[in-house]
Amino acid sequence: MIKVNPRYIESLNQFKKKISTFLRSRKVAIDLGTTNSLVAIAGKGIVLEEPTIVAIDIVNQQIVAVGNDAKYMLGKSPDTIVVKRPLKSGVISNARVTQKLVTYLLNRSIGSIRILKPDVMISTPVGITSVEKRAVIKTLLEAGARRVFLIPEPLAAAIGAGLPIHESFGNMIINIGGGTTEVAVISLGGIVIADSIRIAGDRFNEDIIQYARKKRNLKIGEQMAEKIKIEVGSALPLKDPLTMQVSGTDIGSGLPTTVEFTSNDVAEALEHSLDEIIQNVRKILEKTPPELVADIKDHGVVLSGGTALLRNIENLFSEALQLPVYVADDPLRCVIRGVLEALDYIDVLRKSLTVG
Repeated sequence: MIKVNPRYIESLNQFKKKISTFLRSRKVAIDLGTTNSLVAIAGKGIVLEEPTIVAIDIVNQQIVAVGNDAKYMLGKSPDTIVVKRPLKSGVISNARVTQKLVTYLLNRSIGSIRILKPDVMISTPVGITSVEKRAVIKTLLEAGARRVFLIPEPLAAAIGAGLPIHESFGNMIINIGGGTTEVAVISLGGIVIADSIRIAGDRFNEDIIQYARKKRNLKIGEQMAEKIKIEVGSALPLKDPLTMQVSGTDIGSGLPTTVEFTSNDVAEALEHSLDEIIQNVRKILEKTPPELVADIKDHGVVLSGGTALLRNIENLFSEALQLPVYVADDPLRCVIRGVLEALDYIDVLRKSLTVG
């Protein structure tokens, strides 16, 4: 009987482990959001998180900055540089710029030199057309993907939030991102009914800008509006509101000035947009089979997405819908976690995926 050196066996096992890790790292998950983009790799988790913003030199049509570097240029760039978001309401609005952005994300995540092309799964809004789906697939293939899988955003969010989507009862998730709010009822591993509402974090920023202009005679930019929303924002008025000093331009004099903003100011500014979302959620509930509505009443509704971090938003939804409403753990990263997990269950979820 031939004796095998134990060191050889150990070296062989280590080699197999490295090969397995290498092959798994060829699976990439992307949450390409209107506001932020996240990338995760199988076996490694989330490896990149950047704003979905690109700065372009319009003289030579070259991209000069992407992500955080481009965000710093918002409102500060010269006329020769345009800072823009290549996605609008979760859908590609500029294919060439988006392809550059995706290539940047992949190169930052897995390197520009690749022995094997990666399989890529990306989340998409539920309401996108077949033409828009083909645009996403084409963009990723041109960016260097081997195969592309599209997963509906609310399904990915539900998986990332830990909902038992394969059980035979209704799960309701409201994913409030930057460009869209995705509402879905999920059962037996698939979406029963869903809708995509083009009201979310970006609209909230615009609401705050308009409120500052009309009620405070103050001109502020998008970044300041977002800062107000994060630091003192609330979906409901507070008995003891948070306050912050907001710098901007006095519309009457044109001079710099500072005004105090409170949580209650933000609640007033966002009231109409939040009500529109709630009305759309009610319409989804009206169309949902009664058996699933009963399940939702028992198990509650889960909020995910970065805008779900707005103070008291779960209380507002709970009061309006007369249902238990909860915010998922780390709601900002629910979608990317769900996309990453779905990469291991492609065959199980195939009926809910678009393959390219």
